[in-house]
Amino acid sequence: MDLILFDVDGTLVDSRAFIVGAMTATFHDAGLPAPPRDDILGIVGLSLPLAIAALTTPAQQPLVDGLVEGYKTHYQRLRVEMQDGEPLYQGAVEAIEALARRDDVLLGIATGKSMRGLDHILATHGLRHHFVTLNTADNAPSKPHPAMVFNALRETGVEAGRTVLIGDSSYDMQMARAAGIRGIGVSWGFQPAQALHDDGAAVVIDRFAELEDALAALLGWPQAIVEKTP
Repeated sequence: MDLILFDVDGTLVDSRAFIVGAMTATFHDAGLPAPPRDDILGIVGLSLPLAIAALTTPAQQPLVDGLVEGYKTHYQRLRVEMQDGEPLYQGAVEAIEALARRDDVLLGIATGKSMRGLDHILATHGLRHHFVTLNTADNAPSKPHPAMVFNALRETGVEAGRTVLIGDSSYDMQMARAAGIRGIGVSWGFQPAQALHDDGAAVVIDRFAELEDALAALLGWPQAIVEKTP
């Protein structure tokens, strides 16, 4: 049995408008200059307190807890205003459904989002039933700590050598390496492809349509796919 773990922001969903908008409004509310857009997107993948701490100066560190709460409020506001929620990247549904049909694959999530945020995305897009293990900032230390992966391995009983993480950030690739699994980077996310290569991605793909072939090459899948009975 193989386990395929997905990051969420920048990998499955394009949440940059929500993240940048919420972070900018949060800093403005606190009377602080908003961090540059690239800096904001560069910390996506970390748990929220660490992400905001990384965007503040040493003198602003006492404000981090308040900024965290402000960010949550603004993110929820944007979800109400943008009723369709964070959009999935093109091909995400098809890739997930193709993998879910295999009888030799389990799917999971490893994200810096909260469980509440993850539940909202999976429910909005009707994807919850495809995933057997959900690991978030609520039940594990922030990436790049490998605890999310270790939790998933323990829950599923799959070996590290048969597990692959799909992600868009250097934090994802660092977490994969620390956990002793392989990582596939995606170029459509929030960090440049070279950063993913530099942090140990086995391969970086440009489209979801390339994912199954990349997994087959890493995991030694045969050409013929054995699918679950509908």
